[in-house]
Amino acid sequence: MTTANSLPNALTQFEAAADRLGLDQGLRRRLVACDRSLIVSVPTMMDDGGLKVFTGCRVQHNNTLGPFKGGIRYHPEVSLDEITALAMLMTWKCALMGLPYGGAKGGIPCDPRAMSPGELERMTRRYTSEIFLIIGPDMDIPAPDLGTNEQIMAWIMDTYSMQRGVTVPGVVTGKPLLLGGSLGRKVAAGRGVHYVVVEAAKLLGVTLEGARVAVQGFGNVGRTVAQQLRGDGCRIVAVTGSGGGRYHPEGLDLDRLVAHMGEGGRLDECPLGERINNAELFEIPCEILVPAAVAGQITEGNAHKVRTRILAEGANAAITPAADAILREAGIFVIPDILANAGGVVVSYFEWVQDLQFYFWTEREINLRLREIMSQAFQRVHSAAEKQRVDLRTAALMIAIKRVTDGHRLRGTYP
Repeated sequence: MTTANSLPNALTQFEAAADRLGLDQGLRRRLVACDRSLIVSVPTMMDDGGLKVFTGCRVQHNNTLGPFKGGIRYHPEVSLDEITALAMLMTWKCALMGLPYGGAKGGIPCDPRAMSPGELERMTRRYTSEIFLIIGPDMDIPAPDLGTNEQIMAWIMDTYSMQRGVTVPGVVTGKPLLLGGSLGRKVAAGRGVHYVVVEAAKLLGVTLEGARVAVQGFGNVGRTVAQQLRGDGCRIVAVTGSGGGRYHPEGLDLDRLVAHMGEGGRLDECPLGERINNAELFEIPCEILVPAAVAGQITEGNAHKVRTRILAEGANAAITPAADAILREAGIFVIPDILANAGGVVVSYFEWVQDLQFYFWTEREINLRLREIMSQAFQRVHSAAEKQRVDLRTAALMIAIKRVTDGHRLRGTYP
């Protein structure tokens, strides 16, 4: 997991779009400044009776267009710079998709895989108590991210609700269905990636039937994208996880891969095709490549080895700015993260709306609305890229930053 350059990379991308928009320095400083960064101590009683003190944070970047929205991640390499960069990206992502949100992010440096359910629950509830004053359904709505899941969201909702004295399902999204979660939320990010890949294939004349697909990361996003593209007739030729994966030029049996992992097996040890590592995955010839693992995977050092037609950034910040330039020169069609993986926050918005109304939609309704929003956003970004003669990332950021800028100008500065 490469996070050291997350904030400088996010600022570089912002400046490129701001230059094209002609923003003055004062407005640029306002747009990159976070509204609030809260660092909290999270003392947690461990199973062995000892007390461990974690350090958590919640960064709220900009709420010009609505309440803050963004995930909470548990990972050993969580840092304030990384969380700040991701909060900023959430602001642009929500603005690009036309959602009434600003961006936020939170996290705790820890290894959730090495913690028991009891330890995770105690840490989560204490963290929630520490950030209680700055979250809420009309203030800041957390969601799952790397290392967190619907159970952790349930603990956050319960802790917040106990302190409020009423049940408040809208304080988080990505909850279990029984507690106000939304149908389709778990696979929303992956479905969103699939929808924009289909749009890109139509645009470029890439036939999906028989198209080769390589996917890095076999979690909710990567697995869903692979399964959806298989349904379109694509061949999933390579899949990798944190420890590597498998490759077969004629296509892998996804059902066997899923079953193998469901039985506790490692992806790289599944007896299909040949074993490959993550570095080798990016060198495999394919029509569609989806990095859906963690940040900083395609860099200046390996971008020239990428051999694909369409690259959909399923993970946040998977491609560095230097790598972007190399991919662009190679003629690779890159769908940027703030567009490609926005399906998760779109369906989080649906969940929030359903919670506020206490009225829930069918999964078919959710998928249809998601597809419409993702497809329209893709067309909007592509049209802007053509008109401005820029790449899709710069076009997406220009649309998003302009929306936030227009909001600032309409609201003014107080006092």
